[in-house]
Amino acid sequence: MKQFLVEVFTPRAGAATLAAAERRATAAATRLPDTHVRFVRLTYIPDDEICFFVFDAPSVRDAALVAQHAGLDPIRVVEAIAPGEEKQ
Repeated sequence: MKQFLVEVFTPRAGAATLAAAERRATAAATRLPDTHVRFVRLTYIPDDEICFFVFDAPSVRDAALVAQHAGLDPIRVVEAIAPGEEKQ
């Protein structure tokens, strides 16, 4: 399964806001039929007011759809490749 980063602008996000977004992302990933998406984690960069949501998904479209249903407003959705998992 591929991983995708969903980049979201999150101005002045506090712990409660991030926790709520994480719950929405988890729920949306399990709620949508036929998407086979799993929420992995989020990483917040406070100095940049950016949050990266990581999803395991079959496609960028599926990751973006789950983000949309979670109420996120993605700036972009891109595939992420870990070291040792480079494309062939």
